[in-house]
Amino acid sequence: MKRKTFLVLIGIVGFIVGSVALLAPAILLQGKGVAPEGAAMVWMRETGVLILSISVILFLLRDEADSRAMRAVLWGNALVHAGLLPIEISAWRSGVITRLDGIAPNSALHLLAAGGFIVFAIRVVPSSAREQAASGEG
Repeated sequence: MKRKTFLVLIGIVGFIVGSVALLAPAILLQGKGVAPEGAAMVWMRETGVLILSISVILFLLRDEADSRAMRAVLWGNALVHAGLLPIEISAWRSGVITRLDGIAPNSALHLLAAGGFIVFAIRVVPSSAREQAASGEG
């Protein structure tokens, strides 16, 4: 898969999930077995805004060439997904989240997304490094 395709797909998924989290947080909370009340509703909406923001960034960067900035965005997103993966699993194991079927799809998505972001980050060769390699200076 090309990086552009990956960024578009992750951006679309994130846009959908972020929109639901922002506009209908109870759906996501109930799907995880969490009561849709008070603080949980606020935090889910805040999370929705963050997911939407990241999705827009990824979509807008889809055509960008290799650069240190692109590598930073890819590594940052790898960290987001790798960091989120154990949190929901831990919450399920401790009983905070009560529905395994509510986190299994997220966990799979976080695992695949983290892996994809890592692969694409490793493949980035900023233009200055390409130019040095081509001229024999590196």
